[in-house]
Amino acid sequence: MDIATRATRLLELHHTGTTLVLPNVWDAWSARVVAEAGFAALSIGSHPLADSRGQGDNEDMTLDDALDGVRRICAAVPDVPVTADMESGYATAPAELVERLLEAGAVGLNIEDTVHSEGGRMRSVAEHADYIGALRQAADAAGVDVVVNARTDAFIKKDRFDDPVAEALTRLRACEGAGARCVYPVGVPDATTLQALLDGLDGPVNVIADPRKGSAAGSLEDLQVMGVHRVTFGPLLQRALAPDLAALVEPWR
Repeated sequence: MDIATRATRLLELHHTGTTLVLPNVWDAWSARVVAEAGFAALSIGSHPLADSRGQGDNEDMTLDDALDGVRRICAAVPDVPVTADMESGYATAPAELVERLLEAGAVGLNIEDTVHSEGGRMRSVAEHADYIGALRQAADAAGVDVVVNARTDAFIKKDRFDDPVAEALTRLRACEGAGARCVYPVGVPDATTLQALLDGLDGPVNVIADPRKGSAAGSLEDLQVMGVHRVTFGPLLQRALAPDLAALVEPWR
């Protein structure tokens, strides 16, 4: 399956009327295991990828480091669409980022509004939307349906805002208008807040969940009833495996 076909397939999976679950993988082995379990597409989380490399999240990896991981994972599952967390873009021009991401084999990317390379500042509403829009324009110019997922940290940094829900809606609406194909309000605290976001946005919405505990807004079934389009695990899948791994090897200590 060529890269344009994989990209179009990933985009289509966001619009099937059911919730798309994209388990976050971190290396070739985890990608193959999850793909063989029957998932139609995968996500690469920056945090678990960094942990697998012995590096830190928040752009402690370089773009070259991150794309090395992306390339290895995509090569391991060549017929499975993969989207990758590119943090805030690694201070890279949008056209270059899209070009290099496609060269590595990924067909979607997650971009957040916290700029780690600049002391963790948050982009303004317009700045983030402009970056998202430029990514979409670069993808369109390449003729590939790259799924640009625009993330906001408005809930993680809620103390900065009088009304985090309104702030998240403002930011994500601007990103939708700029061409984001999915939006990601990370850290949504409860089902009521999530419903307000779903009601106020036009396109697919991504929710983070713990594979053992569900999301802050409820179980997968709850999210499906609410109309959530996409679920990812961030670093929580990798973390959830740690106790099982420790228990497995402990009797051999």
